[in-house]
Amino acid sequence: MEAIYGILEAILPFEFIEYAFMKNALIAIILVTPIFAILGTMIVNNKMAFFSDALGHSALTGIAIGMVLGISNINISMIFFAVVFALLLNFVKNKTNYGTDTIISVFSSIAIALGLAMLSQSGNFNKYSSYLVGDILSINTTEIIYLFLAFIAVALFWYFTFNKLNVISINTTLAKSRGINTKLIDNIFVVLIAIIVMISIRWIGILLINSLLILPSASSRNIAKNMRSYHLFSAFISLFSGIAGLIISYYWNIPTGPMIVLISGIIYFITFGIKKIVKE
Repeated sequence: MEAIYGILEAILPFEFIEYAFMKNALIAIILVTPIFAILGTMIVNNKMAFFSDALGHSALTGIAIGMVLGISNINISMIFFAVVFALLLNFVKNKTNYGTDTIISVFSSIAIALGLAMLSQSGNFNKYSSYLVGDILSINTTEIIYLFLAFIAVALFWYFTFNKLNVISINTTLAKSRGINTKLIDNIFVVLIAIIVMISIRWIGILLINSLLILPSASSRNIAKNMRSYHLFSAFISLFSGIAGLIISYYWNIPTGPMIVLISGIIYFITFGIKKIVKE
């Protein structure tokens, strides 16, 4: 880590880079924003924006279950519940004729209500209320290692399954006719999203996690001409928003997560305007 700290100090001549917690936050942003950008593009393609939002809400229930069971590391209970939640939601979605948004809304409502009820009943809600907005400045070296491993896992998954996921997002029937196991790929995808969301929730926040997944990809979709530029623009926008949000939040004394989302939102409206101008 010392070598990485040295590189950051050399290329970023800012006052904030002198502090270890800011260096850790910057490294975390450099790792997590490309992950969100990659996953976000397929989430947008598959019209699953509400799904990632529902996963964020399920974190409260995961925390509450961990408290009830006496699990010291609540990240374990959060990830376990999120994986079960994602697979169950996927199963119900494929077994009913209702719209996907309706099923996701049902699961999301139940998850957040159950979590709030359990935490309030046990008197622990205030203790974990910080999870609502997150605090990326609290990330430590061990958690950065987890993020790095998550980055590698997402990169490998994308390398081996991107084409299959793309075909599934275009036409499920076509994907099945080509021998693609659509249910398996879809389940692996939602489990991966669940794990990444839960790993990141404490730093980014339940209320903001979905925004960081969706906004860069939605912005990219406004201006991208093909799939390659779609992914590149999404990664660039996500990375830029993260770094700029961290720097501005330091000098303006604004929470980092909301600042990153605000920048992503501004970029979305800029790209939306560009899209309208080009069409006209």
